[in-house]
Amino acid sequence: MTTAWGTFALTRFPDHPRDPLRAWDAADEYLLRHLAEPGAPAVAGTVAVAGDRWGALVTALAGHPDTGPAGELAQITDSYLGREATRANLARAGHAEDRVRLLTTRDAPPERVDLLLVRVPKSLALLEDQLHRLAPALHAGTAVVGTGMVKEIHTSTLTLFERLVGPTRTSLAVRKARLIHSTPDPALRRPANPWPLTYALPDDAPAVAGRTVVNHAGVFCADRLDIGTRLFLRHLPTGLGGARVLDLGCGNGVVGLAVAVAEPGAEVILTDESYMAVASARETFRASAPPGAKARFAVGDGTADVPDGSVDVVLNNPPFHSHQALTDATARRMFTGARRVLRRGGELRVVGNRHLGYHVALRRVFGNCEVVGSDPKFVVLRAVKR
Repeated sequence: MTTAWGTFALTRFPDHPRDPLRAWDAADEYLLRHLAEPGAPAVAGTVAVAGDRWGALVTALAGHPDTGPAGELAQITDSYLGREATRANLARAGHAEDRVRLLTTRDAPPERVDLLLVRVPKSLALLEDQLHRLAPALHAGTAVVGTGMVKEIHTSTLTLFERLVGPTRTSLAVRKARLIHSTPDPALRRPANPWPLTYALPDDAPAVAGRTVVNHAGVFCADRLDIGTRLFLRHLPTGLGGARVLDLGCGNGVVGLAVAVAEPGAEVILTDESYMAVASARETFRASAPPGAKARFAVGDGTADVPDGSVDVVLNNPPFHSHQALTDATARRMFTGARRVLRRGGELRVVGNRHLGYHVALRRVFGNCEVVGSDPKFVVLRAVKR
């Protein structure tokens, strides 16, 4: 990626030589080009970058002449993978490890922000929560600039900026990307932040009907139980006794909770690469798990921190998007990781849309696959480590 401050070799995380997806796009380039133009907001003082997907923005800005010792450059991300990509990209660019303050969505944001850059996320709820959390740090002199592809910026996106920051306008589109310019209004009366959202599970949710779910912003299907998970709950393995069960990509923790309720002797490990997802799962368990439930929670890269052959069952509802890009790369990595951490005779159980054809990948990884449940849209598959 070439900018006014240098050319940078950027990768996603984990880095794979055959990964066809870039670590930046036209929206990142548009914002960086704008910041180098005459009359653009000063890149000085405390600069906060929210939603920087793979660290492209902060890696470039770390080389800006005005973000020196007198200023602070902070990245705020909900993605563990994005944070690790940022670390690698900064190191590759020759920047010191402490050049950028790496914050997660669960950390307190900077107390005062002079320039706020927002990479518009796919989730409107996540954007809403981020703007609520950052708004108290803005002042009359703060410049707020958002960026995203045209298909990511909707009327509802602009309405959020208007409602939580102040008067908002958009730029012309360039290479299908657009900028958002918002002027903080110190007199603006903001509504209360609705996140996290709490609701009771419906009557058709086996084992967990009526129990409370806590959803932080940005978690998939944050305001209701999605139909894929409904089907999955009807086809979870039984008779787990003292088994160790890994809820891989746990989201709000509903699947792991169902295991803890139905199988009191089981030990449940809940992992996700989203900091908000793991916070949601932890709070869901705190609100709804039976006394004595054994559960551990971890933010990380799939099964990377789980020892080989240490798990009896892996439960997985894999994502098939990487931001806006459709890809099965994440699912394939999850299946391979699941096989590694399973004991012999252990099983992986997966739910997914029928059209994704996960049975092909599972047969390639495990050598076997069977259908244990289905409806017109989703299928639940089982593969055993032999």
